[in-house]
Amino acid sequence: MASTPFIAVEGPIGVGKTSLAERLSADFDYFLLKEIVEENPFLGKFYEDIQEWSFQTEMFFLCNRFKQLEDIQQFQLSRKKPVVSDYHIFKNRIFAKQTLKDRHFRKYDQIYQIMASDLPRPNVIIYLQASLDTLLSRIAARGRSIEQQIDPEYLKQLSSDYEMFVTTFKETHPDIPVLTFSGDELDFVHRENDYNYIRQRVMDSLGAVPIEK
Repeated sequence: MASTPFIAVEGPIGVGKTSLAERLSADFDYFLLKEIVEENPFLGKFYEDIQEWSFQTEMFFLCNRFKQLEDIQQFQLSRKKPVVSDYHIFKNRIFAKQTLKDRHFRKYDQIYQIMASDLPRPNVIIYLQASLDTLLSRIAARGRSIEQQIDPEYLKQLSSDYEMFVTTFKETHPDIPVLTFSGDELDFVHRENDYNYIRQRVMDSLGAVPIEK
């Protein structure tokens, strides 16, 4: 296990990744890495016409997340500061496989495999899951205009794809703990006991990696 902790929070759109990453960052005094979303110039068009704009959208996300994680790798080496992020680059493949046509996905996957091969791996992955109703209500509550066009069927399929991916990831990466929490049952934003439960599970999973404040 790497000497400098790296926690990645993952899950479908609207599940609360950023909110949890922000709390953990402030609590543990970790560097917070947030994904670039609204800056993607193709995202609005993507939600209007997924097939037409999927390749441009996914390539923008891949290149930006690669750059962010590459910078974090240098940051950890130079400053030895732990990191918590509200994504990891493996999510790109989940989204791309759902949205891209087969011929585009084959090209995309070749690029992805090259770019992701030597990026830093998290010590712990926190996987947040929730029902479609919960995701839709949270998306509506946070009020991002660009997300109001999301097709519920797209979100439902995305959640299913995450479930399948995480199951496979656990089998192929037994050295990386995956902590799964239900957003339907836990409200870590408004209920302190729920957050403390998640926090303790994270600390236990980091194990030999000390958390210094």
